[in-house]
Amino acid sequence: MGMDIEPDGQEVNEKIEAFIIELGLPFEEVQDGMWLIHDEIDYIDNIVVYHNPPVLTFRVKLAEAPKDEEQPELYRRLLELNATSMVAGAYGLEDDAVVIVESLQSDRLTQNEFQAAIDTITLAVREHYHDLKSLIRTKADEESTPEPVEAADRA
Repeated sequence: MGMDIEPDGQEVNEKIEAFIIELGLPFEEVQDGMWLIHDEIDYIDNIVVYHNPPVLTFRVKLAEAPKDEEQPELYRRLLELNATSMVAGAYGLEDDAVVIVESLQSDRLTQNEFQAAIDTITLAVREHYHDLKSLIRTKADEESTPEPVEAADRA
């Protein structure tokens, strides 16, 4: 059996950047092996693509995570979505943010796999963002929410 020769990180980085260009996605290279994709068509800004051989990671920050209080409804919903709606990627908490993360092997990466990862993230955001955002509340949100106006008060 022949040995597979692993491409070096720079070769893979060049291939990843070529995929981004061929897909027509506006981007900037933040540093070697890290790109920021601006997918304004799907209303998603800042898909971070990070190559740390042999793994390619896609990450999107959805919102700030709650800091001062527990929100079991939010955490339960994130877990439910991971189990039922996320084919390959996952929702998670990173630092102070709710994120979607998708990871792929980078050594034999194809353009179709790269496109599928972007599509998975954009579809998840389109389908789940408003639902999740409604579950994320902070003390400032609760303090600034006006009391409901009763019908008799409006007359």
